[in-house]
Amino acid sequence: MQAIQYVKSVPRYLTARLLGPRLPALYTSPFGTLRLGDVASPALPSPEWVRVRPRLSGICGSDLATLTAQGSTYFSPFTSCPFVLGHEVVGEVEAVGSEVAPWRPGQRVVLEPPLHCAIRGIEPRCEACRSGHPAHCQNLMRGRLSAGIQIGFCRDTGGGWSHGFVAHASQLHAVPESLPDEVAVLVEPFACCLHAVLLAPLADDRTVLVMGAGTIGALTVAAIRAIGSRCRVLVVAKHPHQQKLAAALGADEVIGTRDLQAQLASRLGAEVFRPEIGGAVALGGADVCFECVGSESSLDDALRFTRHHGSVILVGMPSIPKRIDWTAIWHKELTVRGAYTSTTPTFRRALETVDAMRDRLAGIAAARFPLSRYRQAIDTALHAGREGIVKAVFEP
Repeated sequence: MQAIQYVKSVPRYLTARLLGPRLPALYTSPFGTLRLGDVASPALPSPEWVRVRPRLSGICGSDLATLTAQGSTYFSPFTSCPFVLGHEVVGEVEAVGSEVAPWRPGQRVVLEPPLHCAIRGIEPRCEACRSGHPAHCQNLMRGRLSAGIQIGFCRDTGGGWSHGFVAHASQLHAVPESLPDEVAVLVEPFACCLHAVLLAPLADDRTVLVMGAGTIGALTVAAIRAIGSRCRVLVVAKHPHQQKLAAALGADEVIGTRDLQAQLASRLGAEVFRPEIGGAVALGGADVCFECVGSESSLDDALRFTRHHGSVILVGMPSIPKRIDWTAIWHKELTVRGAYTSTTPTFRRALETVDAMRDRLAGIAAARFPLSRYRQAIDTALHAGREGIVKAVFEP
């Protein structure tokens, strides 16, 4: 079968990291870390597993951070190479193991990607899995599978950027007939955003700042409204199509990135002071900030423009911060927490919610590419704002 693999190589990694920002064509060139080719279909690890044919598979920010070598190496020990990328998937069941009762060939499913103790066949389960947080499993390197934090980062499972992968039966959720593929592919990223929103104090009298209006930022706005919160939502969106989408999904106010700090101060009622050296210092700001970009500048602004005793939720996968001033966390006694993937109950709720608001989410995953056009797909995803799209997906 055909698949797009990530192949680990120190020289290729360094080439992408050092030269890629200036020569982005390197990312998908013969000097990069991606390979499109024929690979063996992964075997079912046990009778509890299912073979799935992807119908659509999203290009996630974490995928882009991996192939461009611009993200942290934090997850490197928890992957096994070569692996097939792709964890945002709507697919179709092709074959089932002998101990799989709920599924039958032809059913449409979405994937909940984390690999944890139950999937790896490990007993007794770790504390994280026992407490209902399997995405934070402590046995990522053990059990019946090679290392891998999720499907899409494990060589034994394959991933969505292919003609087929395998998943444990418990990782699959049936797609309602009413939900089209182009919206179903958003369930996994929406679940991540819903998880983040459920972690935050969102009383109706709060002012919430959402930094970024790409896929994650837009879906975070949608999740805030989906849980019924009537808080004031201010969104920072760089491109006109992102601004329009954020407003359509429930933002009260949307601002661009020009003179951003001045706009934030004005809209949030914050007072800005300028030290002799360094960035602006703001007193006042948002009650809650969802940082959905992951860039150094966006995270820095999120900390500066959240009020004392406020909360900053990191939703976007962070880049490697070098010049962030952490003093605001200490001085304003901010609560800063991450929001990584979701739990199974939240994923199920996300699926129901996405189905209920499918008309409003239509068009987000509009840029589709076959695997053979992966170079164009990756370039489009890297420059989604410039291209006027929100999300690029593969259509294997």
